[in-house]
Amino acid sequence: MAGIVIDGLSMVYTLPGGGDVHALNDVSLDIKQGEIVTVLGPSGCGKTTLLNIIAGFLSPTEGEIRLGDKPVTGPGAERGMVFQQGALFEWLTVEKNVAFGPRMAGKPAAETAEKVEYLLDIVGLQGFGEKPVYQLSGGMQQRVALARCLANDPDVILMDEPLGALDALTREKMQGLVLKLWKETGKTILLITHSVEEALILGERLIVMAPRPGRIEKEFRLPFPDEALVKPAREVKAGAQFVETREEILSMIWDMEEEIMGQSDEPQV
Repeated sequence: MAGIVIDGLSMVYTLPGGGDVHALNDVSLDIKQGEIVTVLGPSGCGKTTLLNIIAGFLSPTEGEIRLGDKPVTGPGAERGMVFQQGALFEWLTVEKNVAFGPRMAGKPAAETAEKVEYLLDIVGLQGFGEKPVYQLSGGMQQRVALARCLANDPDVILMDEPLGALDALTREKMQGLVLKLWKETGKTILLITHSVEEALILGERLIVMAPRPGRIEKEFRLPFPDEALVKPAREVKAGAQFVETREEILSMIWDMEEEIMGQSDEPQV
């Protein structure tokens, strides 16, 4: 297992009609093995671009990503991805979805079946293995997506708004599951979100990004994930430090949004 080193990363998109968009500018970050890090910022700050470069789906204009000492040059089994929508095979059963990666890797059937049973137990889907995915609720589908990611035993789990489509109660339960998986598996987790509360409760380190171009504005080191593992999340979120930090970050993002709106109102020259 290894951490992630992001070194001097910049990304410029060239537009078909001419001109370009500077999505990221000189982003550097060192994520240690076993850390859970959340990334937050207004729309257009390059959060998803950053995640897609780490996943190997995009090549940066400048800089590099390293997993340990190994440069990232494309997708790899050592990095698992969980999307906002589960990206599951809806016509397959829960078990077959979770087993897909190990089966494609040629793992023995008995070993795969044992791993699938174990993972379904971890994510709270005991007894649902034979259910088709399309019969499950959104929250249960995201549990399947997490189990499928873990079935490939990646060093790093990348999450792109994985809980954004869920209702408030299910989302809070799933936040608890993410923390449980992080603590029990020791995986390195990088999670993108638009929710300040979610970024706070899930991030040992919280990175606030600013737009135009996308860059790291501020980093917070937080006690809340560890606290939420030993007491109710609602209690953690009601604490004075949590509320104070939440309001500080909300003010930062609000100011960024105001600046973006002001720039969009300026005449184009």
